[in-house]
Amino acid sequence: MTLPDVIGVGPPRTGSTWLYNALRDAVDMPDGVKEPQFFSTFYDQGIDWYARHFRNATGARTVAEISPPYFFHPLAPQRIKAHIPNCKIVATMRNPVDRIYSAYKLMRHYGWVRRGTLEEVLQSRPDLGGGNRYAAHLKVWFDLFGRENVMVTMYDELRDDQRAYLDRVCDFMSVPRVVLSPRADLSGDVNSFARAPKNRRLAGNASKFMYWLKGRQAYGVINALERAGVWDFCGGRGDPYPRLTPEQEARLRERYMPEVDALEELLGVDLSAWKKPRAAAQPAERRTPRVALG
Repeated sequence: MTLPDVIGVGPPRTGSTWLYNALRDAVDMPDGVKEPQFFSTFYDQGIDWYARHFRNATGARTVAEISPPYFFHPLAPQRIKAHIPNCKIVATMRNPVDRIYSAYKLMRHYGWVRRGTLEEVLQSRPDLGGGNRYAAHLKVWFDLFGRENVMVTMYDELRDDQRAYLDRVCDFMSVPRVVLSPRADLSGDVNSFARAPKNRRLAGNASKFMYWLKGRQAYGVINALERAGVWDFCGGRGDPYPRLTPEQEARLRERYMPEVDALEELLGVDLSAWKKPRAAAQPAERRTPRVALG
């Protein structure tokens, strides 16, 4: 039975699709799908169901999976430890204000929340609002796998210098460094959402159907529907998402300040840029457009 040597656990909306696309030709990934989500969503299918995703791995290359839902899932770390005790873990931290807004757009895209402003959704979905407890969750991963086996990167690194970010990840995974090439799937708008669903019920039903297909490993059907534009049709075409106002950003920044402080203490890093308004978080000479990854 072949299982991953390394798992990228997210959290969601931290550039995981970009990383998957960058690595997929250098390591053995799950067949047909980016995120099997076994340890979070499909655990009841059994370990053989999961192992079938890696049936074509030859053993000549590192085997890897990237499934962002694992990071915050209450049981995923223990499940991974039980089945893959020596697994290496990669996690990417993102400014919680930016991540939560990106997560809000994702949930709207899939029809998982009712139409409403970000504040209304956070009030109705405490699980989303409390989802930026990076330090508490990282400590679980550290305790289970050993700090030396958990690589913590920053989304800012990926956004500012893709080459250096990818080199660090490859070195940690013991994978030869990947040469980046101009490709559409490595562009800055991968997996970003510009518009809300035109019809929430349609978006929700499409998401349920997609997960039904995933449970049966019908990835060919899922990918064919994606190429045909079906998922974008169901989850988009509505009103454009507005930018966060300075007032919204300030409220979110205050809300998540304790979490940023806790992460600073845990990692011994300077996250002062996350504590400032985004317009003031970088020197004037660096206020140029940077890669946006969802």
